[in-house]
Formats: sequence, structure tokens, C-alpha cells
Amino acid sequence: MRKKNAGALFMDFQISPDDRVGVVPKKRRGKPATPKPPRGSRVEPQFGGSDFAIDDEAPARVKPQRGKAKRVRGRKQRRPLTLGRVFGKLIYWLVILGVWAGIAVAGIVAYFALQMPAADTWAVPDRPANIRVVASNGQLLSNRGQTGGEAVSLRDLPHYVPAAVLAIEDKRFYDHFGLDPIGILGAIRINLSEGRGPLSGHGGSTVTQQLAKNLFLTPDQTLGRKIQEAVLAVWLEQNYTKSDILELYLNRVYFGHNSTGIEAAAQTYFGKSARNLSLGEAAILAGSLQAPSRLNPKSNPQDSAARARVVLQEMAEEGYISDAEATAAAIDPNQRIRTKVVGSESYVADWVESLMTAYIGEVNEDVIVSTTIDWELQKHAEFVVKEAVATHGAERGFSQGALVAMDVDGTIRALVGGVDYTQSQFNRAVTSRRQPGSAFKPLVYVAAMEKGYTPDTVADDAPFDYNGWSPGNSTGNYRGPVTLREGLAYSLNTIAGRLAIDVGPEKVVDVAMRLGISSPMQPVPSIALGTSEVSLLELTGAYAPFANGGIGAIPNVITRIETADGEVLYELIPAGPGQVLAPEVVAAMNDMLTTAVEVGTGRQASLDGWPMAGKTGTSQKARDAVFVGYTARMVTGVWLGNDDDTATSLSGGNVPVEIWSQFMSKAHEGKAVAELPGAFAPPAPLETDLQPMEQPPPQRQHRTLTDLLGDIFGG
Repeated sequence: MRKKNAGALFMDFQISPDDRVGVVPKKRRGKPATPKPPRGSRVEPQFGGSDFAIDDEAPARVKPQRGKAKRVRGRKQRRPLTLGRVFGKLIYWLVILGVWAGIAVAGIVAYFALQMPAADTWAVPDRPANIRVVASNGQLLSNRGQTGGEAVSLRDLPHYVPAAVLAIEDKRFYDHFGLDPIGILGAIRINLSEGRGPLSGHGGSTVTQQLAKNLFLTPDQTLGRKIQEAVLAVWLEQNYTKSDILELYLNRVYFGHNSTGIEAAAQTYFGKSARNLSLGEAAILAGSLQAPSRLNPKSNPQDSAARARVVLQEMAEEGYISDAEATAAAIDPNQRIRTKVVGSESYVADWVESLMTAYIGEVNEDVIVSTTIDWELQKHAEFVVKEAVATHGAERGFSQGALVAMDVDGTIRALVGGVDYTQSQFNRAVTSRRQPGSAFKPLVYVAAMEKGYTPDTVADDAPFDYNGWSPGNSTGNYRGPVTLREGLAYSLNTIAGRLAIDVGPEKVVDVAMRLGISSPMQPVPSIALGTSEVSLLELTGAYAPFANGGIGAIPNVITRIETADGEVLYELIPAGPGQVLAPEVVAAMNDMLTTAVEVGTGRQASLDGWPMAGKTGTSQKARDAVFVGYTARMVTGVWLGNDDDTATSLSGGNVPVEIWSQFMSKAHEGKAVAELPGAFAPPAPLETDLQPMEQPPPQRQHRTLTDLLGDIFGG
């Protein structure tokens, strides 16, 4: 039997399993069943019907019936391409891409957001505490702390201060939710057009975003940081009002020159509170926010002024001010912006800051520190020191100076730590330790007076050797027997050395400590010549008991510390070591030190009508030149020299005395004249041939000699 060709398939023709010979098809719905021929009979193909049969002996190719063709299954008929169809497909694929892009962005945001702490732990960090240091009359000396200024309330600022910031930094501040899509797209377009990356450069960030960065993040220009900034900005908008955010921003944003916050910037650049800023000054500060280090009025006044004009124009366009106000407030491009010059009061503020921990512990909130500084005297002291250095510095080879002035009870009224604070913040009045030279000798004489010597005791000004130590006078000349009054007035080294050996160096150290010197000192004979280094503040304070009748004086600069809310944290209670010198010792010292300024090395000192006393000091090679002088009202010390300890042609009796006289004359204006303490008779006039050490006279004999000193040193 021939094999059937059961695999033949033809278009529009198909063999159903039910059409096989001998198989009775099932009844089909809606069609009558077709009877099948008997088994074994030949089946002829039928055309024109839906059923057919195949000759199993010679299957042949059968073509489909000609006529209307049927559409092939699975193939769609192409429709003509139209603009509407193109646009529709474009929208469709854009939606698809947008969905996927949204998913990708959401994933990236989630990734970086998950690296942040849980949102329920987020909180605005406390602003670093500010220390506001003021003079005795309330005049601001300076601010100290990490910010450089205290926080101010938004309601305390002129309306144009925040308006200037919003006009140039965030015009849609009150309309956005923390992010400004319009601003972001504009910034990206500008950055790309200028050849930068889309996230680099400036622009696009809202005030809220900038605040988020300042509060929580680093300034790195990275995708992760930008995403975290955006998340935090939205959080800030959800948890704080617009006014809160703007106030936080103004108190946290950086304005350059170590100034964080609008108050710090106003004080740094204009020497006034932000509460008192003019419209033009507000525009200058707002304009500097784009590049604080480059556009601030100190570093680049011309660019700062140009930027301020842009701010004023933007303010006018936004309706904050009128065009006329913008024109009037604009800075003249030919006129330099006047900014505050940092003065010597900053040395005081630095000193105060260093004392805060000792007074109240760690400073955790804004505080106001009231000091004893007299503002007018402070500025006068600064002026006379600067003038002296400018006038005599080049000629005499010195470049620095310091001054300390205090009332006789230790109350500091002026303190100058250097010639120019902007050039050097090293405080030569408080921090520096230098050799006082002969200005230390009065402490040796105090020890001698306490042992029983008097100003009229006679000692021998002659060379001697004590265990290898042989002090000599600076001129190399010797006077022979002299009174102690003369020895101190003319600063004779041999007399001071003999006294130190006689009373004992340990006794000299004890006197120095009792009078307020805390620097370490070695109890050696050379201490008599001022070889131990001390600060000018200590040395000046040690003279105060001579001026006040023997009461120990602790130099003091702080009277009160309180919080911004008025809570008193510290208030000065007058106290001190009490009586440290006997009245007769005070009288003897004033006797000798008065002679020193009348006819001795300090004779150039002048103070109209006021009894005064003091002592000069010059260290080896004139590296240091010192004068400390006093009246019954005030004690003032002056130091001149070089930071690198190089030699000068100074002496304590020339330029330091000149500075002292100028300052003290100002300080005593309008004050009633008062006598120095001590009931002693004025010293008898010295013989005319006895001159200061700078011009030593021939030696002469005195009527008496000191028995003890003669025994020790052999006359």
C-alpha cells in the first residue's frame, strides 16, 4: 500500500482529522453532517465546498481557488504614516522614558538618602557661641568665637537687608518648596553653555538649599551632596516657616574675613551693627555672597561696589525699592568703600577670650563681656604707640611697641599689644615675656628696704666679683660711694647687684611674686639686673602698690559677663591680696623713684603738675627698652623692641618715656592732682656734678658708708 502524503499543507486548504476515510465527523453546530463514502472507495477532491478528499495513491499539488484572497494570520496591514501618528509615538516613548528616568532618579535619591541619618534624628545644630566684648561705656571692642558676631533676629533688621539677599540669591523664595526647578534648569543651561558640568558653577540653589548645606553638609560639588542638600531643603521647608529659614540663613551664611552671619559681617566691614546698615551697605553684603572671599569690600572694593549696583538694580526690579532709591544708594565707582580698620582693641578681645574658661567655664551660648577698657584712652594709646614707631622706628631700629595702663587698683584702662593687629595678632603686652632690664630693680630695692635699708644708705659703686659674677655699669664708669637713692635713680648695676646678694636672690623672687609677677624666675644674683623674663602686664601691675599705698593689685579687665537674655554669669567682686608693702617701704620707694624721673634716667618724663615716679629699663644690646611710671591715679608701662630680639639704639629713657608722657597727659586731663602715698620729705637736691649714667661725672666721696656692704665687699 502506498505511503500517504499526510504532511501536505496548502493555502486555504486543510485536512481535518475528521475528514479521514471511514471516520464519521461529529455534528457541527449550524451545519449538517456530510455522509462519508464506504471504506475503500475512491474519494475525489471537491472544489467549491469547504470539504475535500485526496487520492492516497497519487497526491498532487492543489492550488487554492482563485478569487478573493484571505488575509494571512499574524500580519497587520500597514497604515499610512502621518504627523499625528509620529507625534503620538513620540509622546508615548517620552512617557516611557520619563517613567524609567523617574525610577532611576528615585533609586539614586533613595541610595544617597539612605546614607543619611534617620529623618527623626535631624535637628538644626546650635550656632557656635559668640563672645561680644564691650568697653566700659558699652562700645563694642570686638566679637570673638567661631562666627565673629552674635545672632540677630529678623525683625531687628531693616527690611531692605533680607530683601537685598532674596533679590540676588532667591527671587522665588516665598513660592518654592525648598527647590526651585526653574532656577535649577536655568543654572544647568548656563553652566553647560560656559563649558562647565551641569552641577558645577554657581546658581540654581535656593536660600533653603544653601542653608541646608551650611547646617549639615560639606561644600563638595558632588552628585551625592547635591541630592542630600535637596532632601534636607525639603525637610527644612516642612519643619520651619519661611521667616525662620531666612533668619537662620542670615545668621549662618559666610561673608568672608572670618565673618559668619550678617552681624559679624556688618561689624567686620563697617564697624556697626547689622541693625544700623544702610541700603548701600546691605547691597554690598548681599552681593558678596556669590564669592565671599573675592567680592567682600576689604579684599576687592571695586568689584564689591559693582556687584552692589547689580543687587540694587535687582531690588528695584523686584519692587523692594524704587529706581531712585537704587540710584541714590549705588556706590560711586571712583570712591573707595570705607570699611572698618581693626585696631588695638582686638588685642584686648583676644585676651578676654582666653580668660573666659577660667571665669565661667565652657561658653555654650552668646555672651556679652563688659570690660574696664576706656574707649578713648584705648584709641589714644594705640595712636601714640603707632606714631612713635613710625617716627623713630627706622632711625633707632625697632618695629614694635606695647602699652599697659591701669588704675592704681589694677583696673586695666588701655592695652596695646602691638603696632598693627592686622599684621600680627601676637600680644606683646600680655603673652610676650621679655627682659625688663633695670625696670626690675625697684623690686630688689623693696627687699633692701624691708631688711632695714633707707634711701640714704650709702653703698659703693665699684667693680666686684661674686663667685665668678662681675656686673658692670653700662657705661663702664663707676661713681664710688653713692646713696641708694642715687643708685636707683641712675640705674647703677653694681649697687643693685650688691643689694641682691646681701638680701638673697630668694628674697627678691619672693618680693616679685608678692607684687604680682607670676612668670618663673631663677633666684640668682643676676636677677637684680632684670635678666628674668616677665610680661609687660605683670611688670606694670607690680608697680601699683607703690602708687596705692602698698595694696596688692591684680590686673583686671572683666567686670561682668551675661547672656544675651540678661542672665548674669559673672560679676566682679573687688578683692585682692591686701597689704603687700608696709607704708614706710612705700614711702621709701616713692622717694627713690621720684628722684629717678626728676633727675635720673627717666628725667624726660613730663606730666603737668602731677607728682610722678617711675623707672627705666634697657636690656643687653638694647633689645628691649622699657619705662614704667605712675601717679596716685594711674600706672602705665611701655615696651619697645623687635619681635626677632635684634638690637636697637633705644634706651628706656628716650622713646618709651616720650610715649608714656603723651599717654599719661591725656589720661590725667581734667583730674584733680593727687600726691603719691608716703609721708617723706622731698630728697635733698643732688650735687650738680652728679649726672645720669648716660653722662657719668667724675667720682666723688660721700660722708658715710654702709657698714654691712662695706664688710661684704671690702668698701
